[in-house]
Amino acid sequence: MRRTWLTAGLMCLSLVAAACSGSTATDTTGSGRADIDLFADRLEEIGIAIAAWRIADSVEEALVQAETAANLVVGPNGPGYGDRNGDGALSGASDVGLLPGLDGTPGGLAVFPTASDCIVKNVLGGSWDEPAGRWQQMVTAIDTWQPDNNTMPSLASHPMRIVGWASFSLVTDSLDMMKEYAGHATLHVNISQRALNC
Repeated sequence: MRRTWLTAGLMCLSLVAAACSGSTATDTTGSGRADIDLFADRLEEIGIAIAAWRIADSVEEALVQAETAANLVVGPNGPGYGDRNGDGALSGASDVGLLPGLDGTPGGLAVFPTASDCIVKNVLGGSWDEPAGRWQQMVTAIDTWQPDNNTMPSLASHPMRIVGWASFSLVTDSLDMMKEYAGHATLHVNISQRALNC
C-alpha cells in the first residue's frame, strides 16, 4: 500500500500541537512589494504543479505533481512535508511554505504586514496565532473526508484545501480520480491568486 503523508508525518502532529499551541506566526520576508512578489511567485509555482497534475499521463507523474503542490503550501515545518508519494525523492522542496509551520516558523509567504483582507480571509483563512491548531483542523478534515462527505469546505484556507486534494490523490490508484482532484485544487489556487488583486 502506498505510503501517504498522513502515515509519514502526522504521528507527531498531536505532540507538536500540544507543545506549540501558543506560538505565533512570524513574518519571514519583511514588508512591501517584495513580500507580495514572493507570495505571487509561490502561488504561480503551485499553479504550475497543479496544472501538470491535472494533465498527467501517468499515476506516477500525477503523484509527483500533487506532492509538489502540497509541499509548496505546507513548507519544511508543515504537516506531511517530504516524500509524500514514497518514490525516494522530495518534490516541491522549499525553505518556507506558503503558510506558517507547525510552530509558526517559518512564518509563511502569505504572512506579511501589507497582506490584504482577501489574503487573510482566503489564503490564511483567518488568524495564525495558534498554527498547530490550524493545521490540526486540516488534518481532521482530511481524515474524515469521504466521497459522499466532502469536508474540504470546512477549511477557510484555500491552500489547505489544495493539500487535502493532493492527499486524496496519494491514496487512490485511479489516474482519472487524481485528475478530478486536481480540478478541485485548480479552483483553490485560482481563488488564492485572485486574492492578490482584491
